Amino acid sequence: MTAIALVPAAGSGSRMASATPKQYLDLLGQPLIAHTLRALLGAAGIAQVVVVISPADEWWASYDWAALLGESLARLLVLRVGGVSRAESVMNGLTALAAAPIESPQADQQAQDFATSDDIWVLVHDAARPCITSQQVDAMIVQLEYDAVGGILAVPVADTLKVAVNHSAEPRIAHTTPRAGLWQAQTPQMFRRGPLLAALQDALPEHVAEITDEASALERLGHSPKLIMGSPWNLKVTYPQDLEMAKLLLQANR
Repeated sequence: MTAIALVPAAGSGSRMASATPKQYLDLLGQPLIAHTLRALLGAAGIAQVVVVISPADEWWASYDWAALLGESLARLLVLRVGGVSRAESVMNGLTALAAAPIESPQADQQAQDFATSDDIWVLVHDAARPCITSQQVDAMIVQLEYDAVGGILAVPVADTLKVAVNHSAEPRIAHTTPRAGLWQAQTPQMFRRGPLLAALQDALPEHVAEITDEASALERLGHSPKLIMGSPWNLKVTYPQDLEMAKLLLQANR
């Protein structure tokens, strides 16, 4: 199977309280996103990794990616088509891929036709989830390869959930939400390029606030993506303390 990994990396990461976008923050002597890309490029089912950055990105070019990624750099494509939201960056990246087909290991025309088709699988993964492993990516691909819709990595909610009032000022509990049946979404989220692009185009820009991940765009059109058990260690770096946790997890897996 040949799949593409798409990494939206055009955000500023404002909740990190840093002038540097979080995907470029130092993580064990390397930019955070380098750990993410290395894991994706190491997955046997991924033919190419596509990074979508902002047209105004001034950080990407400052790194020696050949030294960071080695020979796998040949399977990395960088597109400066990032938008103002994650959903827009993914949509722009998917659109641009039609004009920038993957580098297929096969040279025949059938392989190239597949590489540019709407049926190719795309795994969208957060740049700020550096603790994903190649093994998790490959296991997900195997489980979803023949699925009619696609699916996402997720973990069942374990904590008691509270709904707050005055959540932006002085939060207080309004009520408790039952956690039965609730899952916490992670990435990668794996869908075929055509249906995912169509779902995003249909939702944006009128419903951009509702589209917090790729699955929500498909759900809006009545699809039911599959839930694949993820890992609590596949954390998303959102706040400064998350960066410290990511360091511990990556060091433990070395």
